[in-house]
Amino acid sequence: MRATRNNNDSLRSEFTVRSVLLIVVMFFASQLVLAEADCEKGAIMSEYGLHVLEAPPGKVVYYGKDSLQYGELHLPSGKGPFPVIVMIHGGCWLAEFDMNHMRALAGAFSDKGYAVWNIEYRRVGHPGGGWPGTFLDVAAAADHVRELAKEYTLDMKQVVAVGHSAGGHLALWLGIRHKLTSKSEIYTRNPLPLKGILALEPGTELNLIHHNRICGHVINGLMGGSPEEAPDHYRDASPNAQIPIGVPHTVLIGWLSGFGILGSSYYYSAKEAGDHQVTMVEAPESGHFEMINPDTSTWPIVLRELEKLYK
Repeated sequence: MRATRNNNDSLRSEFTVRSVLLIVVMFFASQLVLAEADCEKGAIMSEYGLHVLEAPPGKVVYYGKDSLQYGELHLPSGKGPFPVIVMIHGGCWLAEFDMNHMRALAGAFSDKGYAVWNIEYRRVGHPGGGWPGTFLDVAAAADHVRELAKEYTLDMKQVVAVGHSAGGHLALWLGIRHKLTSKSEIYTRNPLPLKGILALEPGTELNLIHHNRICGHVINGLMGGSPEEAPDHYRDASPNAQIPIGVPHTVLIGWLSGFGILGSSYYYSAKEAGDHQVTMVEAPESGHFEMINPDTSTWPIVLRELEKLYK
């Protein structure tokens, strides 16, 4: 009985922390502006410094007919079969940000023996992007790994999704596809099974992002309306609405980033709902972008947490 009481006290403590996090989310949203100012002074990386992540592209492979329905495959040396990473870039789900800033991370993972499928997809601002095209593209790109495995020596039992920021949300969403019904506009049959998910500062809590206008009004375009106008869309596209997602996953947040509040809130929501397959890790020297830069002190943490998901 004492052990049970202690466990309950521990959970209540976690739930209290989550409540505090939700109360201060608007404060942390405002800190994104301050963090950006620090970035410009050179304190931490910002989107203005993404050019430092330029790296050689992988082999371009199309998974659809649209010019944006493709990915770059980075293969390690050797014969394989290679464990696979489905990599999803962020950028507020907006057309302005593409996959190029993930090439350095893709190359670093490839050097460690992973086959990396760095995907592109239609985003808000592209014809066909937003609802439901963004989600259907990401789903099709992930499922295309089966086609890649027909030509390359890939280990289909060892597939992990890795996403950053908005891409972290989409990586988590790949983990809930099996829970969608055929009535959903973003349902597709036979989704690719995942070994795990590594969400790097994921843009979860879509309702809060909408309410606080993080990334402007992008959520309206991504989701086809507000939470009040399109509740079914938010239910089907939000990992928070499908907890427990049923896949081992790790949320990595940076201590120097105001954006980490969203990932933290998701983690405590998942723990409150009894999801025992979720882990949260904090990177003490990372802002929002250091975790996709293999030349920072955060890279060993990212690699370590990835490796854990394959075990």
